[in-house]
Amino acid sequence: MASTPTAQDTLAARFAEHRGHLIGVAYRLTGTRADAEDAVQESWLRLAGLDDAGRDAIRDLRGWLTTVVGRICLDRLKSAAAQRERYVGQWLPEPVVTPFGQPVSEDPLEIAVRDDGLRMAALVVLDKLTPEQRVAFVLHDAFSLPFAEIADILGCSAEAARQHGSRGRRALADADPAPRVPLDDQAKILEKFVTALLAGDIGAVVELLHPDAVLVGDSNGKGRTTRQLMLGADKIARFFVGLMRKYEPESVSRGAPVLVNGDLGFYLPPMPGREGFLALDEHVQAMSVRDGKIVAIYDVVNPDKLTRITRPGGAPS
Repeated sequence: MASTPTAQDTLAARFAEHRGHLIGVAYRLTGTRADAEDAVQESWLRLAGLDDAGRDAIRDLRGWLTTVVGRICLDRLKSAAAQRERYVGQWLPEPVVTPFGQPVSEDPLEIAVRDDGLRMAALVVLDKLTPEQRVAFVLHDAFSLPFAEIADILGCSAEAARQHGSRGRRALADADPAPRVPLDDQAKILEKFVTALLAGDIGAVVELLHPDAVLVGDSNGKGRTTRQLMLGADKIARFFVGLMRKYEPESVSRGAPVLVNGDLGFYLPPMPGREGFLALDEHVQAMSVRDGKIVAIYDVVNPDKLTRITRPGGAPS
């Protein structure tokens, strides 16, 4: 005989209906999977900790949970700002990596990153906002939370919250991240790019890069990549072709296309060094395409940000 669901079971079921939404909110706000999952778990603990009167007072559970997650993420963003001051080199969001050309996953975050606003290029722009601007912009523009409720999260007036959101919106518009292009088009460009690298053809690599291309590396000093922003097609092409001489040619041919936050990217497995060649760190490279050319490459090498990825041909580590 089936047991009768308890009030806590019913509450857990209602919370589960909103979990995917909350994961998307938290990841968009923090840029890290761990912080997003922690924020969502904390929101559940706060909900479960309410007494009956507190739960009965909630008229819109989704809105209440979104507000709670927003408040938790605001605290995470403020503490992260201090940590970033000690970070070695550039900081990139933690990539959400899934195999390319395989059945669609039902993981809540992998579903969420199919949204254009969770692409690496968009998250990089969001990361340049203040915590207040990011929370106000994301919660209002992406999730339609009223500024009056956002003001309660930020501890300011509704008008001040509106100004924070407006500044965030303007910053995103000014940065003008490249829109997502069809995956088939991305795949053709990536194939040509890898072929040109393997051939050591600097001219062909330059031709595939946008004149304003940027290369951003993230290692926190724990792997080999560029520590400074690298700008310009010629400079980036020479950098990559130069690297090809330092690593075994097989290191690139063993790589595989993957989806990184819903866009096509490239996964490079680690390889030990041998005489004449350096050891290769594990890399996840996200790419952004504009006007048929690669306009940005985001190279994540920090192993702390690759612990939860799904590698080609395998399960998450």
